[in-house]
Parts: sequence; structure tokens; C-alpha cells
Amino acid sequence: MVATKQLSDPTVRAFVEAVNTHDKAAFLALLTPDATMTDDGTERDLADWTDREIFTTRGHIDVVSESDGGRAFVADYRNDTWGSMRTAWRFTVHGDKISRFDTGQA
Repeated sequence: MVATKQLSDPTVRAFVEAVNTHDKAAFLALLTPDATMTDDGTERDLADWTDREIFTTRGHIDVVSESDGGRAFVADYRNDTWGSMRTAWRFTVHGDKISRFDTGQA
């Protein structure tokens, strides 16, 4: 496992911290106003997906390995709906904001 505080990209690190502490305000502050995302290759409504998959179901990310300068990682993700699964995440970062993330089963 890679400790959250050791993740290379500071914006992605803040994303993981916000998810793991269930800090929705901090999470939303990291996103550009027009941020988008996919889950298993399908475009999703970001607000609906994050509420359903992260915040109302106590989502948690344990990073297993990172790549692309910290803007991609493989993780064990768990929430109260689906349990635990191996997932891959990729981020598009502009400055200190995330404009897109893609996730899915790894």
C-alpha cells in the first residue's frame, strides 16, 4: 500500500484524503466547475455518482500503486454498497483542480 501522505501529486493526494475523510466540501473544492468523470468507461453524472458511490456509502480508497507522476493509481476501493474491489483511477489535473477522473474495475 502507498500511504496517502506519500502520493506524488498534491491534488490527487487531496482527492484521496477528501474521499477517505468523507469531506464533501473539500472534495468539491478540488474539482473544476465543469469536471466530468467515467465509471467503467461510461460517462456518469458526477454529483449523482459521488453521492451514491462515495459520500452516502462511506467510500474509502487504499492506494496500491501509482503511476503517471501520481495522476493514476490502482487501489482497493470499498463502500457500504459494493464492498471491496480493485479499481484503477486516472486524473486530469489543471493547476490545483481536477477537471476529469476516470475509474473502473482493475
